[in-house]
Amino acid sequence: LHVIVFVSNKFNTVHFIINIIIPIMFSTVVTVACLLGSAVAFVPTPVTRSSSMVMAAERSKSLPFLLKPVKLDGTLPGDEGFDPLGLSNIDDLGIDLYWMREAELKHSRIAMLAVVGAIAQELGFVVPGLPTGKNQVELFWTCLDRNPGPIFATVIFLSILEIFGGIAITEGRKSGDRAPGDFGFNPLNFGKTPATAKDFALKEIRNGRLAMWAAAGILLQGATTGAGALENLSS
Repeated sequence: LHVIVFVSNKFNTVHFIINIIIPIMFSTVVTVACLLGSAVAFVPTPVTRSSSMVMAAERSKSLPFLLKPVKLDGTLPGDEGFDPLGLSNIDDLGIDLYWMREAELKHSRIAMLAVVGAIAQELGFVVPGLPTGKNQVELFWTCLDRNPGPIFATVIFLSILEIFGGIAITEGRKSGDRAPGDFGFNPLNFGKTPATAKDFALKEIRNGRLAMWAAAGILLQGATTGAGALENLSS
């Protein structure tokens, strides 16, 4: 009898759990889930601007398949947003965008002088006492073998100029009063107005970039073909 009563009580308990407790718990979970879903539906979602205008503004002008460099905002003359290696983002060991533009302008000016000098030398316009010929690379080594003094003196002189240039760059970067490449050298008084000065700055950097490619081509062709720049151009 005690066993029957015990089993009966256990059966009633299980029946109570299955038919009453579990449905109540299930309905509670479903209700809470519905309330949460309704609450989330009324939460404002952040707006993502994916318009073509915003996307175009984030793309490089010269390389549309790359993002626009952050620091190349168009304020520098000749800024076309071309920086696939991310050099404009370097800011360590004294190297930053100011230093990069200074170096670019310096190499541009040297390259322009080099191209004019190489062509003039090939045409016969040389300093008295210096050799002349068609191949600029061979003439350099010939001049170095015959009379190395002027070349070493030039290297020393340019090294001294580099010291003063480094001081000017450092102080100008600290104060912010000096534009990159500005040494106050303007004997012909070009760029009297801000508009003309900006135009000349743009022409300088564009011609300088072209001259760097031209100087590299003259040296490479002179070393491989043994001919001068004009001869290689006409052949």
